[in-house]
Amino acid sequence: MVDLPLSGQTVLVTGATGGIGRSIALRLAELGGHPILHYRSHEDEAQALLETMGGQGTLVQADLTENDGAQRLWEAAEDRVGRIHSLVNNAGIRATARIEDDFNVWSAAWEADLRVNLRAPADLCRMAIQHFCAFDGGRIVNIASRAAQRGYTEDHMPYGASKAGLINLTKTIARSFGADGIIAIAIAPGFVRTEMAEEFIRAKGKDAAVGDVPIGEMVAPSEVAELVCFALRPEQKSLSGATLDVNGASYVR
Repeated sequence: MVDLPLSGQTVLVTGATGGIGRSIALRLAELGGHPILHYRSHEDEAQALLETMGGQGTLVQADLTENDGAQRLWEAAEDRVGRIHSLVNNAGIRATARIEDDFNVWSAAWEADLRVNLRAPADLCRMAIQHFCAFDGGRIVNIASRAAQRGYTEDHMPYGASKAGLINLTKTIARSFGADGIIAIAIAPGFVRTEMAEEFIRAKGKDAAVGDVPIGEMVAPSEVAELVCFALRPEQKSLSGATLDVNGASYVR
């Protein structure tokens, strides 16, 4: 008998066409889940992903940089599928903000990262909590970062700060809404082999990315996907409030 621990579970995955999001969506489908695939502008990639999954999913477009983008995303997803069992806040950006930059450039970078990496997830968590409380609970998995815990580069302070806020948000939700059947977990990867990481390597060099990683390798997107699906298993209730590190021992606590 095939083990399908997420059978019948509808899971909203933001940023589903990116490297991590794509892996999460594919693994969810393999384990019997029904991924709701959020995309911003690459409809062709989203459609191709859905076809790869044999149509086992639902596409929803939304722009999380807009003030009400997250709310409209949730409402559209709810309209399409009805009951949503879990939310995976995966979408993220990393703007550059140098100390010597013009203030407007500096400010715009902070606004962008906080909007997509923290405010949009917070808005989605709000909608999810309201939805979950109306049913029998639900799960939230927030994709944070190693940068949230050990700091980041001087040119990307907004990214680290926004991801640190996401971890704190996760803990607060877990402690505040556990009695309502809501489980909240954060996952904090180190450098994951995605285009964002490749851009960093092109700018800073490979040693800047993995020079302090004892295993000498970046995280594979499939590793993050597997961990997300593990956290979404119904039996993993006591994991609520945890931050799961996956960084090749480059940050330990």
